[in-house]
Amino acid sequence: MPTRSARAMVTIQGGGTVATYLGEVPLFIDLKLNDMERVEVLLGPQGTLYGAGTLAGAIRYIPVKPQFNTDMVEARADVYQYSEADSFSYDTGFTFNKGFGDNFAIRGSIDFLDDSGFVDQPFLLREIGVSNPDPDFSDPADVAANLRREDDVDTEEAVSGRFAARWTPTDWLDGTLTYYFQDVDVGGRRISNKRTVFPGAGPEIFSAGDFENGLRVPEPNEIKNELLALEVIADLGFAELTSATGLSKFEDDGQRDQNNLLVSLEYSYELFPAFGSFTREVGETETFTQEIRLVSTMDSKFDWIVGGFYSKQENVATSEEYVPGYPQYANDVLGFDFITNRPDGFEYFSIAHNELTESAIFGEVGYQFTDKLKATIGGRFYEYELLDGAITERFYPSGDPTAPNDTTVFFPLFEDPSFSLITLDQIKGLPFDPSLTQEDDGFLYKFNVSYDVTDDFLAYFTISEGYRVGASNGIGQCDEFDPNATQGACALAPGQQYGPNPGDIAQFDERQFGPDKTTNYEIGAKTAWLGGDLILNGAIFYVEWTDPQVASATVNANIPITVNAAGAESTGIELQGSWRVTDQFDLRGSYSYAKTELTEDVPFLIRTITPPGFGTAFEDGKAGDRLPGSPESQFSVFGQYYVPLANGNQLIFNGSYSWQDDILTRTGGRGSSVAIPSYGVANAKATYDAEDWSVSLYVNNLFDEYIETGIISTPLSNQIVSDINGDPVTVRSHYATLGAPRTIGVRAKIRFGN
Repeated sequence: MPTRSARAMVTIQGGGTVATYLGEVPLFIDLKLNDMERVEVLLGPQGTLYGAGTLAGAIRYIPVKPQFNTDMVEARADVYQYSEADSFSYDTGFTFNKGFGDNFAIRGSIDFLDDSGFVDQPFLLREIGVSNPDPDFSDPADVAANLRREDDVDTEEAVSGRFAARWTPTDWLDGTLTYYFQDVDVGGRRISNKRTVFPGAGPEIFSAGDFENGLRVPEPNEIKNELLALEVIADLGFAELTSATGLSKFEDDGQRDQNNLLVSLEYSYELFPAFGSFTREVGETETFTQEIRLVSTMDSKFDWIVGGFYSKQENVATSEEYVPGYPQYANDVLGFDFITNRPDGFEYFSIAHNELTESAIFGEVGYQFTDKLKATIGGRFYEYELLDGAITERFYPSGDPTAPNDTTVFFPLFEDPSFSLITLDQIKGLPFDPSLTQEDDGFLYKFNVSYDVTDDFLAYFTISEGYRVGASNGIGQCDEFDPNATQGACALAPGQQYGPNPGDIAQFDERQFGPDKTTNYEIGAKTAWLGGDLILNGAIFYVEWTDPQVASATVNANIPITVNAAGAESTGIELQGSWRVTDQFDLRGSYSYAKTELTEDVPFLIRTITPPGFGTAFEDGKAGDRLPGSPESQFSVFGQYYVPLANGNQLIFNGSYSWQDDILTRTGGRGSSVAIPSYGVANAKATYDAEDWSVSLYVNNLFDEYIETGIISTPLSNQIVSDINGDPVTVRSHYATLGAPRTIGVRAKIRFGN
């Protein structure tokens, strides 16, 4: 009998590798952004300029504010088709602006996306718990009797928009209130099971093509995002005061195939010839942020910024797992009379609840020593508290809990038939587990010196620190080891025993991971040539990484988690350039190289399995091992050519090519893992641009490159087990997430008004 587990629970997000700002407000949800004025990219650790501290940088999307004395409507439409899709996709929308005098205006936009998708799913069960997921694939009649096909399952239908009101009651005060929203319905995952290959298998065994999803049940997902943002800017004469308040909400309700995990647990599920399973996952995240910044505006050798930041984020989620038909089969055929025969097949239920509170005071002071030499120092005091887990009671329809229970995981097949779900609101009312409380505070610093060698050559040197908070892995804790029981998918506490041998002791805290910190050393130059037509910038950097958050997996069930290693480092270069070749021809490009590796050994870091079967094994991470998750080298080039026309309009031709190196999926490429292959993507577009309207023909992924953006599991998972009749049961957990194939489209927009 399994004991404790939690699967695919949403974990809380705080400060991260890169922060995203929408206007002046940190963004903690996913939004499709239109009507943007510009995008700003800040490289390196950020903690002294803005409230959301990060390890490696920040991206700021600056929307167009409501414009006074302006009445305008802009309509846009985009029609495109993937080379692998059966139908067209559509993206339409409009933006309006209405001014009411010279101190009040409103602006809004709304967009409708109908994306066709391009991945087929020909292995869907006709009836879960009745149909055989592994028929004889060499027999069309057997396949047709058990499976059905859906094409282009990875659809996406979305409605998104924003509505903003801006008011300047005086010439020194400017306020904007904005509401953003986005509702998305996703039809299925954009994955390929092409990598699910069983050596020596014949045509009767499962296999999938380049754009075929091998999962057995539909995986729809409904996602809702909302953000209410209030930005107030006050000109105080000596400084500009900015207040940014954000309140966001994320809601998620989705379903996914669970056969691969349950069969690999080897609990006897695979014996049921018609075994099919699915999980329903529901989550909700609410975030409040408040940031205040005061930036000097006086003409002085001194310039400064000081600010404060507060964020509170609460996450709550549930996971319900169903195995239709299995309880009755287990009772009647397998003789498992200890299993509750639930008609709904409700097999597993887990909850997650955590709350992250962050606060910080930050600032910088710069001094212009001479016309050429300037120095800046900055600092950040921070603290955070993470509350995690839940002290729960077992809930029954009667409302009378039988006994207190500190688990966040339940197994209804081993419960009384009256066992029922716990709602999100009930979970919010439960106390947190005090043993999982995580707290930290500290100070980060920044130092920068820059020198204008000439009017066109600036050299600089920067030392800065970055920080990322810890978080929960969202997995229930394992019970104490019992040699007579089967340990399920669960998380071990550090030092907890998980097996019969003296050395079977957990080396990490699998329940949660702590913060990590970087110290960045950077020397670079920003230069202009050819009268400013040619811009060349470059930097060399070295990063010391303390307690880096790295990928691992649980001892039980091999569930992906994050743990802290002892140390890592990164060295590299970044180059950027732009060249105005003529008045009609522009070029720009970038290149980066970063070598990131462990500096100390990490025992038991990489979890793998030992075929035949799915027993857990370990590999140590070694000093010098490359870290997963990012390419070592990448570059991009972009060119744009303008052709003026006699009528005052113009043709614009542009093209781009971007390439990235391979990406490891596990530290050092260990654990029989495979790397995400390198790839390059070319895009091209031609635009006819008039004063108030334009139309473009574009091709993305011009050469139809097959793009894998992620790889799940390893080839060791490609195993065939047997059901009670000795017939094959395939495990299909080794698959890839995909990028879009060649896409051809036409985009148009038209503007009315002043």
